[in-house]
Amino acid sequence: MPVTSLEILEQMPLWDGRPFGSVGPYERLTGRVNLEVDPNCPANALIVDLGLASRGSDGLIHFDADFLLVRPVKQGPGDDRLLFDVPSRGLATALVALNAESAERPPTITGGELDSGNGFLMRQGYTIASCGWQHDMLPGPGFLGLRAPEAFDESEPLFGPIMCEFQPAALTKVQSLGEPGVRAYPTRDLGDLTAVMIVRDHPDSPARVIPRDRWQFGRLQEGCPVPDPTSLYFADGFEAGKHYTCVYTAVGAPVVGTGLLAVRDVAAWLKYGGAATGNPCAGIIRNSYAIGISQSAQFLRHFLYLGLNQDEQDRQVFDGILSVIAGARRGEFNVRFGQPNKTQGQYVGALFPFSDAAQNDSITGKTDGLLARLASRDKLPKVVILDSSAEYWSRQASLTHIEIQGSCDIAPLETTRIYLMAGTQHGGGIGGLPLRKSWLGFCPVHYAENSIDYGCLLRAALVNLDRWVSINQEPPPSLYPRLDNWTAVVPDFALAFFWMVPRVRIPAEVPTLARLDFGPETDHGVLRQLPPFAGAPYASFVAAVDADGNEVAGIRHPDVVVPLATYTGWNLRNPETGTPDELLLQAGATLPFPRTAAERLATDDPRHSINERYASKEDYLQRVRRATIKLVTERYLLAEDVESIVTRAALKWDLFTGANEVTGGERPE
Repeated sequence: MPVTSLEILEQMPLWDGRPFGSVGPYERLTGRVNLEVDPNCPANALIVDLGLASRGSDGLIHFDADFLLVRPVKQGPGDDRLLFDVPSRGLATALVALNAESAERPPTITGGELDSGNGFLMRQGYTIASCGWQHDMLPGPGFLGLRAPEAFDESEPLFGPIMCEFQPAALTKVQSLGEPGVRAYPTRDLGDLTAVMIVRDHPDSPARVIPRDRWQFGRLQEGCPVPDPTSLYFADGFEAGKHYTCVYTAVGAPVVGTGLLAVRDVAAWLKYGGAATGNPCAGIIRNSYAIGISQSAQFLRHFLYLGLNQDEQDRQVFDGILSVIAGARRGEFNVRFGQPNKTQGQYVGALFPFSDAAQNDSITGKTDGLLARLASRDKLPKVVILDSSAEYWSRQASLTHIEIQGSCDIAPLETTRIYLMAGTQHGGGIGGLPLRKSWLGFCPVHYAENSIDYGCLLRAALVNLDRWVSINQEPPPSLYPRLDNWTAVVPDFALAFFWMVPRVRIPAEVPTLARLDFGPETDHGVLRQLPPFAGAPYASFVAAVDADGNEVAGIRHPDVVVPLATYTGWNLRNPETGTPDELLLQAGATLPFPRTAAERLATDDPRHSINERYASKEDYLQRVRRATIKLVTERYLLAEDVESIVTRAALKWDLFTGANEVTGGERPE
C-alpha cells in the first residue's frame, strides 16, 4: 500500500481517562505518516504534475503528512466505524462541529484545554482520524500539514503565472501574497515589469490598473520598504473594502494534488491495511466515513470529482461522505501553483460541473457531473450534503440541484441527499448569548450575527448516514429550495421583503458566478489566462421567505419555526471596513422582532411583535418543544438534543424581550 509507515510521536489518554458510556475512555495518537505513490499507476493519473516530481531510487514519489487519531482505549464490538476528519485550513473540525455544546464552548483535541463537549462522537464509539493534506500550511500547535514533493522541469523549478486576490478590512500599505497561516508563492523576479495589479470598487465593477511604478514586491521594516518576494508594498495604501488582484510570475511548484492522495491512501490504509505497517486500526474498521466542513467539504467534492474514492487497488475508500457548507464550489486542490485556501473570487474551484448528475452546458458545449467518473463504474458512496443559507447567497449552492440555466430542478442521485439548513450562516451561529457584531474575528458585520447553532442538525445527519450505510435505512428526504413549488427564487425577490424592515439595508448587489476561462490548459491543471475571461453567468437562486423574512425551504430549525427574529444567510460589511452596502460573504444576521405592538407601530415594522405572537415565555417554550419533537419524529434531529434546544430558546427569550440579566447581553437593534 502507499502508506509505508506511521511514526507515533505522542500517545496519551484524553479527558483524564473519563469513560463514555459503554465505550469507555479515549486516547489520542499524533505522529507522521509516510507515503509513496507510483506516478504511472492509473489511479494517480489525474494528479497534476505528479509525473514531474522527484522520484526515489525505487521509482516512486515519497512524501509525508501529519497524523492524528482519537480512538477508544479498548475497542468493543460496536466500535468499528472510522470517521475521517478532513482538516479545514489545517485544523481537525469534526469534534468541534459534532461535540459542541454551543459554538461559544467548542471542544478541542489540538492544543489548549481539552474539552469533550457533549461527548457525542465518543458515546457513538467512533474512531476519528485526520491527516494533513494542505502543502502550504505554516507549522503551529494543532495544525496538520503535508510535505509535498515539488515538480521540476529538467531539474529546474517550475515557474508560471499566479493570481492573488484580497479585500482589506482596513487601510494598509503591506499585503501578503498568501492568506494568513499559509506560505505564499514567491515572485520569480522582484523587479518583474510584467506583473499587474488592478483594483475594483465591487467584485463586478470595472477594473482600474495601478501603475507598476507605484507598488513593489516588498514589506515594511522599521518603517521603511524593503524587498520581499512574498509581499506587496503600496505607498498609497490598499483601501478598506476595495477588491485587489495581483498577477505575477511565481517560482516553485509543489505537487498540490498529493494532498488528495494522502487523504485517499491514509483512509484506505486505516480501513484495509494490516498491522505490519503499524496500522493502529488493523482489522477493526468495517465502515469508513469522511466529513468535510467548509474548505474541506469543497476538498471532498473535488476528491469525488476525480474519482479518488477508489484506491490504487480499486477498493472503496469511504462508504459515506458528510459534506457540510461547501456550496457548489470545489477548490485549487489539484492545479499548478494551487492556493487551497482560496474559496471565493475568480478561481478554478468555481468551474463547472456543480451537480452530482451530469448535465450539459449549452454555452460552452461541456457535459459533466461531479460524480460522473464514479457513476460510470457503479462506485458511488452514500453522500449527505448540508448547506447553510449563506452558501446560497455567496457560494451558489442552488447549482447543486437546479439546472445551470435555471430552467428546472435536478433530482439528486439515489445515493445523495441534499439539505438546506434554513436561515443559518456559514460556520454556524454563535448559539450562546449575548449576540455579537463581529464574525469569526475576520471582519465585523453590520447587523448582529446569526445565532442559530446547527450542530444538532449535523449530529442527526451523521446518524442517518451511518444507518444508511450499515443497515440500509434511507435518510429522510432531501429538503432544499425548488423551482417547481416556488420555494427557490432569485435573490432580489427574497430581498424585497427587507425593504420594509426598519433600520435594515439590503446589499447593493449579490455575487454571481460566471463561466470562467483560464486558458487552453485548464483541464490539465495549468492556468495561462489570469485573470480569467469571464463569460455568461450561471443561474443562481436562494430560498423564498415568509411574512417574517424567514426561509420557507429546507430543514427549518425550531428557531425558524417558532421565531423571535428574522434569521438570514446574508449580512453587510461594517461601514468601518469600507463598502458598507456589500455582502460580507458567508455571514448571516439576526434581526429581532419588535417586543410589543407599540414598538412595532412606532417603527412601522411589518413583522408581528413577540408579545403579539406568544402569550408568555411558557407558551413560547411549549411551541419550541413541539417543533423540536416534530423534527425528531422526521429524523432531522436526535431526541438527545431536545432539551438543549429548549434551554437555548429560553435564553433567547430573555435576551430578545429585554429580560436578559442572566446573559449580560444587550438586545441588538
